[in-house]
Amino acid sequence: MRHTAHALDSDLTDVSITSEDGAVLRAWLLHPHRSNNNSVILLHGVGDNRIGMTGYAQLLLAHGYTVLLPDARAHGVSGGQFATYGLLERNDIHQWLDFLEQEHAQCIYGFGESMGAAQLLQSLDTQPRFCAIAVESPFSNFREIAYDRMGQPFHQGPWLGRTLLRPVIEIAFLRARWKYGLDMGKVSPENSAAASTVPVFLIHGQVDSNIPVRHSRLIHAHARNTQFWEVPAADHCGAISTAPKEFERRLLEWLTTHSHQTARSS
Repeated sequence: MRHTAHALDSDLTDVSITSEDGAVLRAWLLHPHRSNNNSVILLHGVGDNRIGMTGYAQLLLAHGYTVLLPDARAHGVSGGQFATYGLLERNDIHQWLDFLEQEHAQCIYGFGESMGAAQLLQSLDTQPRFCAIAVESPFSNFREIAYDRMGQPFHQGPWLGRTLLRPVIEIAFLRARWKYGLDMGKVSPENSAAASTVPVFLIHGQVDSNIPVRHSRLIHAHARNTQFWEVPAADHCGAISTAPKEFERRLLEWLTTHSHQTARSS
């Protein structure tokens, strides 16, 4: 990544924060030499790490954005016992926002994909300090994606998880709460987006085989501050590869439209 940063006329710094529960979370901070005085935090999906977001970082650096690429808790070289799909990560994101505010950016934006998209949406419900965010392939709530996960090995829809396999899901929720003190029923990007005034650009592939497009449709239906792009022929987090020019145009237009002044006046 340092070679990429140099090629894009940018400086890379290794940075870290310590979360409220003591986990050390690590990231790269990339400063373009020709900055537009705005920052973007990029959040990766489950099982991935910050390297998976470098393509988006290159796009944004080329347009003057400072970029922060964290490894989520329990991913990459960040600490933390396990991922909680936004339950704890929303507070991690707040701490990264504290860090970025020290950079004196005019605007701080966010972009996340899959799990990172869900985490980013949930960070909106208590501290709406983003000027705007964009998310690709989020799930609407943890119970709804659990229904999908139960049906997918059998090539079935969410009905299987809602009916025959529902006891398995409920037992898993009870175990997480009893053993780890985690109420996974509170993991709801849909509710967080609906309660927030931060503008949200939803992106979802129409043929997403991992997190079906109905999840973003549910978020969009309940959150008045959202704009939704359903990407034809795109699979999970595939907008940038399916329609690269349109993705770049739409994302950059979304960021520039929601300037600091626009966000403050809304």
